Amino acid sequence: MVSQILFIVITLAAIALFSYNLKKVIRNIRLGRAANRSDQPQKRMMTMLKVAFGQTKMFFRPVPAFLHLIVYAGFVIINIEVLEIMIDGIFGTHRIFGGLGTLYNVLIGSFEFLALGVWLACAIFLIRRNVLKLKRFSGVEMKSWPRSDANYILITEILLMTAFLTMNAADAKLQAMGLGHYTAAGAFPVSQFLQNLLPDTAAGLIAIERGCWWFHIIGIFAFLNYLPYSKHFHIIFAFPNTYFSNLEPKGEFTNMESVTNEVKAMLDPSFTPPETAPGRFGAKDVNDLTWVNLMNAYTCTECGRCTSVCPANITGKLLSPRKIMMDTRDRMEEVGKNGLEDGKSLIDTYITREEIWACTSCNACTQACPINIDPLSIITELRRYAVMEESQSPASINTMLGNIENNGAPWKYSPSDRFNWAKES
Repeated sequence: MVSQILFIVITLAAIALFSYNLKKVIRNIRLGRAANRSDQPQKRMMTMLKVAFGQTKMFFRPVPAFLHLIVYAGFVIINIEVLEIMIDGIFGTHRIFGGLGTLYNVLIGSFEFLALGVWLACAIFLIRRNVLKLKRFSGVEMKSWPRSDANYILITEILLMTAFLTMNAADAKLQAMGLGHYTAAGAFPVSQFLQNLLPDTAAGLIAIERGCWWFHIIGIFAFLNYLPYSKHFHIIFAFPNTYFSNLEPKGEFTNMESVTNEVKAMLDPSFTPPETAPGRFGAKDVNDLTWVNLMNAYTCTECGRCTSVCPANITGKLLSPRKIMMDTRDRMEEVGKNGLEDGKSLIDTYITREEIWACTSCNACTQACPINIDPLSIITELRRYAVMEESQSPASINTMLGNIENNGAPWKYSPSDRFNWAKES
C-alpha cells in the first residue's frame, strides 16, 4: 500500500509539473500576433501525417533517418508498456496484461527488440556527435547547454532501455523460481542474455527488478518534465507545427494588410480602408512575430539541417538559420518571464543586422527542415522593420529601392534606355 501511495503521489506531481510548464510555453507562444492557419484542414492533416508522423523529409539523409525511425518507433511503441506499469503501480498488481497469453508474449518480445534497437541507435548518435563530430552539430550557437542537451537525452534513453531489459531479465529469473506473484508471463528474447549476469538469490533479484521498475517509470516522468526545457520538445510540438505550417508555395511572401489597404486607396479613391489600430511594419521583437513563428522556435530540433544547406553560412557569412530559431526562443522565454520593457529586442540584442542581410531568401532552410519550420519568415519580418520603420538597410539595398522608385526597376537606367543593349548588338 505504501508503494502504491508513493507511486500515485509521484505520478500526480509529474503531471502537475508538466502541465504548469506547458502552460508557460503556451503563454509565451501567445505573445505573437494572430495568424489564420485554419484553412484547408484536409491538406493540413495530410501534411501532418506525412511530415510529422511519416517523417518523409528525414529520408533525404537515409542513415540518420533510419536510426531516428528506430528511436521514434521505440518511443511510441515501448511506451505502450507504460500503461501496464501505471496500472500495476496504482493497484499493486504485477504484469496485469499477462493474461493475454501469446499476444502478451509477442508484445513483450517486440518491445525488447525495439529497446535493443533504441539502445544501439542512441549509441551511434552519441558517436556521431562526440567522436565523429559531424559539422552540422557544431556552430557558434551550439555551445554549453545546446551542445549538452542532446547528449543528456541520448544517455537517458540508453539508461532507460538498459533498465527495461534488466528489469525483464530479473523478472524472468523470478518467474522461473515460481516466487510469489512472479507468474510466467512474457517472452524475453533479448534480456535472456542478461540473466547470467544477475544474482541467483530471490532477494537480490527482487531488489534489481523493483529498482529497475522504479527507475524506468520515474525516468519517464523526469524525461516528460525535461521536455519543456529541451530541444526535444519537438516530440510533442512536431505535430501541431506541421499541421499549422505554411501551405503556400515556397518564396511567396506575405503582404502587409496596412500597406495593401494604402495601395488600394491610392488606386481607387472610393475605397475606404477599415479602421485598425496602428501597427508596426515588420518585427522588432517577438511580440511582432506571429504565434506560428514562436511555435516554430519551440519546435526547433537544433539538428542543423537548415544551417548545413544555407548558402550564406556555407560561404562563411554570419547567418545560421538554426541560430535564428534558437535566439527567437531564448528572447521569447525572456519576455515571458520579465516582460517587454527591459531595453532589449530580438533584433540587435539577439539577432544582428549582419545576419538578416546575409540571407539570400532562397528557402533552402525551410525546404531542409524535417518538421516544416520557417526561419525565413522571421528574417523577412526583421528586415521589414529595418527598412520600413527605421530606414536602415545596406547601401546596395537603398540603391535598389531608389532605382525602383525612380526608374521602375532595380537598375540605374531609365525605362527609355532599358533596351539599348539590343541596339548595340
